Amino acid sequence: MLCIGYTVFISLSFQSDALARELEEYKVKAAFVYNFMVFTRWPEYSGETLNLCIFGTDYFKNEIDKLQNRSIGDHQINIVRTHNFAELEDCQTVFFSRSAQEEFAAVLEVLRTKHILTLADHPEALDHGVVINMVLSQDKVVFEINLREARKSGLNLNAKLLNLAVKVVQ
Repeated sequence: MLCIGYTVFISLSFQSDALARELEEYKVKAAFVYNFMVFTRWPEYSGETLNLCIFGTDYFKNEIDKLQNRSIGDHQINIVRTHNFAELEDCQTVFFSRSAQEEFAAVLEVLRTKHILTLADHPEALDHGVVINMVLSQDKVVFEINLREARKSGLNLNAKLLNLAVKVVQ
């Protein structure tokens, strides 16, 4: 009986460590999202808010909420969580959750010509046409950029951002 209790303790401890690592990972990713928005210029955008939409399950938890009402130039960030594809056209930035992987390619095809910064954090995202994809490399969050897709969307990414990317697709 003692052995079973010990196994349960190890299992719970491992799950707790994994959750803590994931929370830290998404804390870093939330900071990256903010900086991606800071270093992006949308063509002729004059609205008061920049809608940052999370499409699918929100793994950020409250970390992304820290961006609510933060300023970028003359604009304030507004966080929108949605599972509704139609709402994405009102977004300036869309983060595609891993849970939305099934819909990913079809949604990106429709958004491709819109002035929307698309972000994700899953392996094939860049190949499907997302503008910026975050990946883990040696337990660090790094990012890759699809500059071709950014240009199709009419977005201008700052050279500083391009220099920090681990991969840039032209």
